[in-house]
Amino acid sequence: MPATDSAPTPARSRLRLSVGAAVVLGLVVLSGAVGLGIMRGQAQPMQSVPIEASGDETGVSGELYVHVLGQVEQPGLYVLDTGARVVDALAVAGGTLDDADLKTVNLARPLSDGEQLIVPAIGAASEDGSSTAAGDGLVDINNADQQALETLPGIGPALAQRIISWREENGRFRAVDDLLAVPGIGDSVLGGLKDLVRV
Repeated sequence: MPATDSAPTPARSRLRLSVGAAVVLGLVVLSGAVGLGIMRGQAQPMQSVPIEASGDETGVSGELYVHVLGQVEQPGLYVLDTGARVVDALAVAGGTLDDADLKTVNLARPLSDGEQLIVPAIGAASEDGSSTAAGDGLVDINNADQQALETLPGIGPALAQRIISWREENGRFRAVDDLLAVPGIGDSVLGGLKDLVRV
């Protein structure tokens, strides 16, 4: 019986080498495809920037909804960028009419979301200068001038000016209790005002 030669023939070695190379090549291609898929999966969210994410931790979305009324060319609801001022709202509303009383409007005041901006006509303010809601007799602390604020108990010229200054620097009061943020107004003064004012 002839002895079996256990040494592989050159053809058999080449076949094994080819199969091994094909397996390695297949693994490299598969790894590359998986890696590319992972990279694409990670890059995809970076390309979409939702509007809701463009605010800060207070929930501000980067847009202000402002209702502009009164003596403007095109009264209506407008969407402005955060940081917009009264002059910007009047500009998008087409500007003011000839009889607009701009002395009662602070054009440089920052706007706040959900604000209603009313531009009165010349002479439309009441004789005592108070800014009240029709029929309710309450002073609107967001629109009242110094003279109207001084009609309130415990509010003299200095405190009235502080209320106006706070309004100009911080925007509208969102609640009557926000008056506590004005220097010089404490719980006792606020207690005497609560039933006489509105926002």
